[in-house]
Amino acid sequence: ATDADVKNESLSSVQQLGVEMTVRYGKYLNLLKEHAENGLCFVLMNCEKFLKQQQRTVVSSLCCLQERYAGYDWFASCVFLIMSGDGERTLTFLQRFSCLLVSAFLWLPRLHASMHLPITTVESGIHPVYFCSAHHIEMLLKAELPLVFSAFHMSGFAPSQICLQWITQCFWNYMDWSEICHYIAICIFLGPDYQIYMCISVFRHLQQDILKHTEA
Repeated sequence: ATDADVKNESLSSVQQLGVEMTVRYGKYLNLLKEHAENGLCFVLMNCEKFLKQQQRTVVSSLCCLQERYAGYDWFASCVFLIMSGDGERTLTFLQRFSCLLVSAFLWLPRLHASMHLPITTVESGIHPVYFCSAHHIEMLLKAELPLVFSAFHMSGFAPSQICLQWITQCFWNYMDWSEICHYIAICIFLGPDYQIYMCISVFRHLQQDILKHTEA
């Protein structure tokens, strides 16, 4: 996108809050220097401009389809931190990465109201990660960890809900930074199905805690 086009974009209050959190986290990890906010805002506005070109205009009463992607772009923020705050390198990576199938599963804003999806899928407002990855996570959880699956079933809380939260936030606030980088790298190099295996492995790791809480 040209600089003039990008200057016409603006960040929502949710995105501005996300920028503050990302920069604070980046400085804590010693990955970012002063004035990193401007670079991250530049990246997010470019991403929004780029992705808008591939979005459908949908007439719907659903709030999530009224305008831009409602949440914060956690994946682009991860890449920005991996690139140590280099906005140009971040955008170059994202542009090339967007051509890969795995981008649909790691970078959730990538397929928001996308012309690459059937119109019925877009109109539903449900992201493919939910009915692909999260659906398969529940199927595997039932086979691999039946006690954990039963615990969720008894609580009336679907494991796919918490998995969608993990995936949307790229496991921020759940895993350490090095583990987040491993998660992204594994999915890119070995395929998007490793997103499912990662969630199952986290449930296996938490099995005893989940069962203990269920009993209590």
